[in-house]
Amino acid sequence: MGIVVVGSVAIDDVTTPFGKNHNAPGGSATYFSLSASNFTKVKLVAVVGEDFPKKYITLLKKKKVDIQGLEIKKGKTFRWKGSYDWDLDNAKTLATDLNLFKDFKPVLPKEYIKDDILFLANIDPELQLDVLKQSKAKIIAADTMNLWIEHKRSALLKVLKRIDIVILNEYEARQLTKEGNLLKAAKKIISWGTKKIVIKKGEDGVLFVSKDTFFASPAYLMEDVYDPTGAGDTFAGGFLGYLSKSSKINDAAIKKALAYGTVMASFTVESYDISSLSKQNNKSIEKRFKLFKKLCSF
Repeated sequence: MGIVVVGSVAIDDVTTPFGKNHNAPGGSATYFSLSASNFTKVKLVAVVGEDFPKKYITLLKKKKVDIQGLEIKKGKTFRWKGSYDWDLDNAKTLATDLNLFKDFKPVLPKEYIKDDILFLANIDPELQLDVLKQSKAKIIAADTMNLWIEHKRSALLKVLKRIDIVILNEYEARQLTKEGNLLKAAKKIISWGTKKIVIKKGEDGVLFVSKDTFFASPAYLMEDVYDPTGAGDTFAGGFLGYLSKSSKINDAAIKKALAYGTVMASFTVESYDISSLSKQNNKSIEKRFKLFKKLCSF
């Protein structure tokens, strides 16, 4: 039945050591949807203003993303302005204009309530809890960010008790648990209720931990990296997109899903915004997946 994603659709201004990108499509739900749509049916819940370029809405439709849950309201779209240093590791936020996103109250259309997977992107955990009350998904995954860890910890811990998979980066895992070691951090999060943890480590790959197992995967080696914006959400889209079409959610499926997530993220970082990601298809994805598999074999 596919995936429902609840998150942001935004307009970004991004500066990296390699150049600038102005008025670019962005937002967690945008990157996730374009990635996951290569594997399964995606249903998007978000809000944009009348200023959001119609060509990007057309692109979502072309990628067969269901946008019944995308509200288009009078007003301005959420805008983010950020920059990266040479290590391209963490973005520095220069400006955030929430605009319509400030009052965003996600409501799942009735057709979205029973989908197989629900992904709660890094929105306010209070909103994540509201969506959890509406959904009857079989698998629930969520992301978070440093802002919510610092200011909405209590609500975030309630979310973690109710979800199956949490996807976060290594800095967020350490901040949340106050553990320096990522394996210890993951096990602490599991003790709070979440069954499976995926920790993104940028150019160092990804770590997966559950109660019974753990697994580490490298990143895809890239010669040209221009803009890491959206790479984490793209990874989540590939990871959950592959899982949604798997007959069983076992260790083998999860390992393969992590690889597909890594491959999808590699498309995002090789260009600004969604330029490369939006052009991919089954053929290009499978070609890179085979190269990645060869890279990881010994």
